[in-house]
Amino acid sequence: MSIFLSIASYCDPVLTFTIQRAIATARDPGALHFGVVEQTPPDWPRLDATVAGIARLSYLRFDPADARGPCFARSIAMTLYDGEDWFFQIDSHMDFEPGWDATLADQARALMPGRRGVAISSYPNAFVFDDKGNAVPGPMPGKALAHVVKPGSSFDPEHPVLSFEAHPVDSREPVPGFHVGAGCLFAPGDVVQLIPYDPFLYFHGEEQAFALRLFTHGWDIFHMPDLPVYHLYNLPGSGTPPRPMHWDPAHEAQRKIGWWLYEQRARGRLTHLVAGSPFGVYGLGKVRTVADYAAFCGIDYAARTLSPQAFKAIGFLPPPTEAPA
Repeated sequence: MSIFLSIASYCDPVLTFTIQRAIATARDPGALHFGVVEQTPPDWPRLDATVAGIARLSYLRFDPADARGPCFARSIAMTLYDGEDWFFQIDSHMDFEPGWDATLADQARALMPGRRGVAISSYPNAFVFDDKGNAVPGPMPGKALAHVVKPGSSFDPEHPVLSFEAHPVDSREPVPGFHVGAGCLFAPGDVVQLIPYDPFLYFHGEEQAFALRLFTHGWDIFHMPDLPVYHLYNLPGSGTPPRPMHWDPAHEAQRKIGWWLYEQRARGRLTHLVAGSPFGVYGLGKVRTVADYAAFCGIDYAARTLSPQAFKAIGFLPPPTEAPA
């Protein structure tokens, strides 16, 4: 039950905590392989290999001045995968429930029969640090957090990027989904070869692109109740100073190319992706169509319309796709 944890970290002092907590709470820490792309200034200490203990660590580091956004770093981190059974893309500021590795693998295995692939994903519940530096998890609602289009949202005439949010669903069963959280994505390791992360995206729209690629490749997305991970959101009251972002003005001043150019390029790329442009390994699959996706969840990229279904949790599965022999 080997698990590859893909982490793209940007000037994040919580990275070491995240790795150590994942190891300390795992049922089988020796089966973990961390692929970390750390973007920190030269005067920051390098991540010490001993931080992983009995787990394996593959590590790349480069200066934030050379960073090109979250998707670029996630794509590089994914290339550190080395054939593990499971792939788990997380953010660098996470906490974990005891036995999280077994819980996620058991959940995914239970959903796999008869399917080409599954992805368990969500925007996790929050945790904060108290005044003594201890991690304090937020309450588990006992419900799945399903991703839906944010109420009141609509397509911009210039691009297809939408806003999403998590809504609790009163269910103790897996809830079919049509969107993913890029900072919490658990799937069979095959996803690395079949649906590699697109380095030419930037940030906004990355989750839409990956969700649509999963769907058109015949993979099913699920949101799980009591997801065994937590996220440190960059908000007041988190117990840590705000994390810098790639687009912060002080960081922008170090680069010749600003984030807005990357953002504009990414919007154009998403526009072409949803239209079916041949992007090779970064393109859509051929098992389901964009029209199938519109019928499934109400997000119609061709017509640039949103039906009422896009604003609520899915209550049924998409058209079945038998797993390949």
